[in-house]
Amino acid sequence: MSSSGVAAVMMALRASVFRWVSEDISSTHYLTNRFTLQTQQRCGFRKVAKKVEPKKGVAEEVEQTEILHKKGEAPAPDPPTPRIPARSFGRLVKPLVFTIGFTGCSFGGAAIWQYESLKSRVQSYFDDVKADWLEKKRPQKQAGLGKQVNQWWNSLSDGQKTVTGIIAANALVFCCWRVPSLQRTMVKYFTSNPSSKALCWPMLLSTFSHYSLFHMAANMYVLWSFSSSIVNMMGKEQFMALYLSAGVISTFVSYVSKTAMGRFGPSLGASGAIMTVLAAVCTKMPEAKLAILFLPMYPFTAGNALKAIVALDTTGLILGWRFFDHAAHLGGALFGIWYIIYGHELIWKNREPLVKMWHDFRTRGPGAGGNGSM
Repeated sequence: MSSSGVAAVMMALRASVFRWVSEDISSTHYLTNRFTLQTQQRCGFRKVAKKVEPKKGVAEEVEQTEILHKKGEAPAPDPPTPRIPARSFGRLVKPLVFTIGFTGCSFGGAAIWQYESLKSRVQSYFDDVKADWLEKKRPQKQAGLGKQVNQWWNSLSDGQKTVTGIIAANALVFCCWRVPSLQRTMVKYFTSNPSSKALCWPMLLSTFSHYSLFHMAANMYVLWSFSSSIVNMMGKEQFMALYLSAGVISTFVSYVSKTAMGRFGPSLGASGAIMTVLAAVCTKMPEAKLAILFLPMYPFTAGNALKAIVALDTTGLILGWRFFDHAAHLGGALFGIWYIIYGHELIWKNREPLVKMWHDFRTRGPGAGGNGSM
């Protein structure tokens, strides 16, 4: 057989092999991307399949490079590869420092706040006596909207008054999500993501952030339900320190979990902080009776409810469920349990040196009166 005949046979064989390989690759590509194609069809469009081009040989690439050099042109650069977040725990050093510092400042500020509240309460006692005497002498006004709001506010418990500000802040942030010009700012600062450029302040701000109305309503209902118990147990100052610290600590646990598993993505919501409140109440009063809103006929103890919640979030974290941020829920619950058992004795009961320093600073400051009394 001549050399031209051999070349023709080889070309035909190469074409048949290439066709079989192409058909096999295209069928495999269809099987692996079936979900994507179906999703595109549901959205009303279909991505045009890219035309497969045979790879260039080494000799052909060298020849093309030489031609470009002769023309004085540089070869085209390689296309940029998509950025994949690195699983680096070094990025968590700054959030860890922020978590420790913010928690310390929260409880320190709460101790000073309680000192100022007690100091102003002594002064307001005499003001209230004087105001009651003037109210009796003053003619009574007709009932209006302001008086009704005042009566409603006075009917609330101390815990409900305390969480009203938290609920108002969550509602304000929820409204900000509906402003198109604020979307970029909201995503950057009001969602927590360990792969984001902003790492620290979103740990706190995302605690007040909800995109879904149902998500916000459910969280605020649970917070309102447990507000009286937790504030009566701790006081409003200690409760606020616990709530704010819990939001940051639960977000940090979420950072660690996402970095360890390599599953990066934004999270938002007050669930981690509310889990701390729920766990603290259930740990302090395990025999208290609870019930689900829509199933009040099936009560259960607070201790059993806490065990079920911890077991559910642990299971979700191990199995990789991604509908909720189970790491943040579990971190918040464990922090609430730890604080009731150890944290109250370790942190809050050792606040006297700080309060004494603040008292000395206040009495020595301008306008303090010089008597050193509270």
